[in-house]
Amino acid sequence: MGSPAKAVPVAEEALRAPLPEGTRAEAAIVAASALADMSRFDEALAMLRRIPTRPEVGRGHDLRVWYVTGDVLARSGRTDEAAREFRRVIRHDRTAFDAAERLAELS
Repeated sequence: MGSPAKAVPVAEEALRAPLPEGTRAEAAIVAASALADMSRFDEALAMLRRIPTRPEVGRGHDLRVWYVTGDVLARSGRTDEAAREFRRVIRHDRTAFDAAERLAELS
């Protein structure tokens, strides 16, 4: 979209629309990443928390939400909380993204 600020309203609109849960999760991920790029970490985390995840199942979009949550937390200096999110990803898929490497960096 050319600018992180432009992604947020588009994602907000998608989150209000009757879309599949995975699509809504992706919209939240895009918006949260854009907000984090603007150092608006609390808003980014609030955006991600709007997506209900299922810790006992760990669907594909759950893993992505947890990973991005971990990334935002790490970028904001909240390393213990970030490590918890990366562990959650690894619990369901040890090879997902670079979660294992990110966790090792935080230790």
